[in-house]
Amino acid sequence: MAILSVNAGSSTLKFSLHPLQSGQVQASVLTGSIQGLEPGGAPVLDWSFCGQAQHRQLERAADPFEQALHNLGELLRADPAIPAIEAIAHRVVHGGRTLSASVIVTEVIMTELIRLTSLAPLHQPQNLQGIRAFQKAFPELPQIACFDTAFHATLPEVDSTFALPQALTAKGVRRYGFHGLSYQYVMSVLLERSEQARGRVLMAHLGNGASLCAARGGLSCSTSMGFSALDGLMMGTRTGSIDPGVLLYLMEQGWDHDQLETLLYKQSGLLGVSGLSADMRTLRANGSAPAQAAIDLFTYRLVREAGAMVACLDGLDLLAFSGGIGEHDTELRAQMGQRLAWLGVVIDPQLNSQATGNEVLAIHAPQSRVQVWVVPTDEGLVAAREAARLI
Repeated sequence: MAILSVNAGSSTLKFSLHPLQSGQVQASVLTGSIQGLEPGGAPVLDWSFCGQAQHRQLERAADPFEQALHNLGELLRADPAIPAIEAIAHRVVHGGRTLSASVIVTEVIMTELIRLTSLAPLHQPQNLQGIRAFQKAFPELPQIACFDTAFHATLPEVDSTFALPQALTAKGVRRYGFHGLSYQYVMSVLLERSEQARGRVLMAHLGNGASLCAARGGLSCSTSMGFSALDGLMMGTRTGSIDPGVLLYLMEQGWDHDQLETLLYKQSGLLGVSGLSADMRTLRANGSAPAQAAIDLFTYRLVREAGAMVACLDGLDLLAFSGGIGEHDTELRAQMGQRLAWLGVVIDPQLNSQATGNEVLAIHAPQSRVQVWVVPTDEGLVAAREAARLI
């Protein structure tokens, strides 16, 4: 038997299949994605099973998602070597105040998740569309919702509370934090490999979405993202922290809700500053002044936010990088190490150059007072473990 982990986006579905052996969830034996699921798109199914990759152009359909899942179901049932699915684990960005742990999806749960859509408009609708589509395609299987906010349920009240009237706080206007599945995985790996992971840890999940998480004793105690996935670090197309007065000013200039939402989520960050791309690799290769300005601002905001996290921790024992940028951008890690040298961070240049996102690797020099690790994240494995625990 196996657990199928899925992450549904607006035009892409990512999936991984994790076998169960003696009740324990194993690393994925099958991974893949379906691209082109937007209306009018040309869906393409790519997957790899036991080291063999395949590519298939799917038929266009009135409902691309439904057609894609039909094809995925055929794929999973076609080869007797592929273990049968026992449950489907879904990454869901927001669980709100009440859903602070993974749950088996019911209609009551779906109603609550729909209510939270405005808190994560870029991700929540696609996550829920994925659950509905899988319920229809695999009605006999339990669907498990695994929340990116759950890992941060341990945030102390002083960290999760905004300086707003208590009536608004009581209605759920507070800091939630995100990237929780990634942080949960990274923390579990660090705890297996380093005694210092039980102390003061700063984890950096850096990708198109980016955030920091401060942990003590393996538990989240502060994080850069807040009420929504907009707060904190500068990201690929998102602003990160911004003076609310800017938004009031734009409203006075006639900007409406939809214009502001598009600006904050889709037109800012690396893309907005550079005017070129949201992809750090593209900006590094471009070499122009606008590209460098975007990289410099991203790095500065990262260092600035890291300082706040370290202050909350009263120091630092371990720094970990994850996410697409964190796992692959050697130069960013080196710059981060240089800027945090006052904490005792010393990164070994040779070890840093060897960290390419393919394995867990310690990259600190022997004299470094702070351990530095690169941990390729695996949110699918965490979701599969959560599903196995529930069923």
